[in-house]
Amino acid sequence: MSQNQPMKLEGKVAIVTGAASGFGRAIAERFALEGAKLVMADINGEGVSEVASGYGDNAIAVTCDVSQKADVDALVRAAAEAFGGVDIMVNNAGITHANQPLLDVTEAEFDRIYAVNVKSIYLATLAVVPRMEKRGGGVIINTASTAGVRPRPGLTWYNGSKGAVITLTKSMAVELAPKQIRVNAINPVMGETGLLTKFMGRPDTPENRAKFMSTIPLGRLSRPHDIANAALFLADPASSFITGVVLAVDGGRSV
Repeated sequence: MSQNQPMKLEGKVAIVTGAASGFGRAIAERFALEGAKLVMADINGEGVSEVASGYGDNAIAVTCDVSQKADVDALVRAAAEAFGGVDIMVNNAGITHANQPLLDVTEAEFDRIYAVNVKSIYLATLAVVPRMEKRGGGVIINTASTAGVRPRPGLTWYNGSKGAVITLTKSMAVELAPKQIRVNAINPVMGETGLLTKFMGRPDTPENRAKFMSTIPLGRLSRPHDIANAALFLADPASSFITGVVLAVDGGRSV
C-alpha cells in the first residue's frame, strides 16, 4: 500500500470462516492487505493453519465446525483473547449436495447443508453480537448465492439454504441496526472453487464449464478475488451507511 493511502481495515479484527481455501481464503488475504487482524477458521485445521502462518502475528488459525455451538463460541473467544474483540464476522463456510434430482438427496446430506449454511449464521450471531455491541458496532457479511434468487435445477435443497441466508441477512440488518451492526450478503455465481464439480454434477471439463458459463452474461465463472473485493467493500468503514444489501457478484446471472 502507498504511504499516502491508509489501509481500509487498519485496527479491525475479522473472523473469516471457510478460510482454508476458495472464497474464504481470498477474503482473508484481501483483508490482510488492508491491515486487518485475522482469525481464520475452517474445519480443515491443517489447511487453515498453513494459510494463517503466512501472516505472522497478524493472524491465528482455529479449527472450527461452524455447525457446532461449542466450536463457534470457542472461535469467537479465540478472537477476543488474541486481538481484543471482533469487528467483522464473515460467515463464508458452506457446503452443497451434488447436482442431482431432489429425491436423491439423503436426509443426512440435507441436515448437514442446513447446519453449515444456515445454523452457522445463527450460532455466529449469538456469539459475536454481544462483543460487537461492546465495541460500538460491527459488520457481519454472509456468503449467500445466486442460487437463492435464481435457482438451478438439481440443487434444490442447497438453493433453499441460500434463500434462507438472504432472508436472514435482511432481517438481521433491520434488527441489529440500532446496535450499529451492519449485515450484508454476497451472492456469488458458480465459482472456481473446490465445490465446482458438485455444483455442475459432472466432471470439470472445458466443455462442461462452457455450458454453465453460457448462462452468465459476462461469460465466465466467479473467481475468489471477485468475492474478496466485494467483501472488502462491505467491510470498509466507507460503506457505513450500507446494510441489508445482497450484493450480486455474478456477471449478470441473476438479472
